[in-house]
Amino acid sequence: MTLLAPEAIVRLDEAIPAVVVLDQRRLPETVVELECRTVPELVDAIATLAVRGAPAIGVAAAYGLALAALRGDDLEEAARLLAGSRPTAVNLAWALAELRDDPTPAHARALHDEEVDRCRAMAAHAAGLFTIGARALTHCNAGGLATGGYGSAVGALRTAWERGLLAHVLVDETRPLLQGARLTAWELETAGIPHDVIADSAAAAMMQAGDVDLVVTGADRIAANGDTANKIGTYSLAVLARHHRIPLYVVAPSSTVDLATPDGAGIPIEERDPTEISARFPARNPAFDVTPAALVTAIVTETGVHRPPYTESLAR
Repeated sequence: MTLLAPEAIVRLDEAIPAVVVLDQRRLPETVVELECRTVPELVDAIATLAVRGAPAIGVAAAYGLALAALRGDDLEEAARLLAGSRPTAVNLAWALAELRDDPTPAHARALHDEEVDRCRAMAAHAAGLFTIGARALTHCNAGGLATGGYGSAVGALRTAWERGLLAHVLVDETRPLLQGARLTAWELETAGIPHDVIADSAAAAMMQAGDVDLVVTGADRIAANGDTANKIGTYSLAVLARHHRIPLYVVAPSSTVDLATPDGAGIPIEERDPTEISARFPARNPAFDVTPAALVTAIVTETGVHRPPYTESLAR
């Protein structure tokens, strides 16, 4: 089993039984699996970011509901616990709804396979937006770790690299938990893609110096009008990209699009433990921000490249 194979990132082991995840808190120093034998254990793994990334959370939740069915647990209670573990990522609720009428391991695995296929399709569409020698900047981690397979934004980088279009990637470290410096850099290293980690605050200078041709990010929820919630700091990048006339592309599966939420004002923003910022002083720690649709050049899903007005293109 290779490091970034879908079943290495998250799977249901019926023999234990347990949902087994690659513990992302330990990467890149240690590659270790975490066995979640109960739904509360899986909820804790999601809440503490052992498994993270909107699509991967959805896949894990699907396996969690299947685990509850195998154990004979109360499925409604299991779904309630899982749904409350991370409020911003809409994929979690979507996956639970998909599994509600058929919470079997086979159905959960099929959902996982479909998510990987969606990532490969959207990566192919997104790679078409790259030009030869492109230098990209990305934020947080939207790779195989975050999607349970090939990756959304990082999947686009992988495909562009394989096509000979991508020259280099700048990786925002992504404070406070360093998902870029720890996870995206590790994935790019594993794939052999040239990259440099930069401080989040260096992005503006890199754009000003002409070192960035495009910004590519994932998403945790996309509202009907194209407003996009993603890791805190994405909004700042979008403003900087617009000022420097650099396109910003959001790459995410259709399971991330929430047509029931009209705009970004309706997206719940998770506030995490302030001690992630400071163990001594009072702190605010929003995990996500919302980038207005007007700052997004295009949204790429498995169905293709969506352009403004997003209320029309996403609905189609």
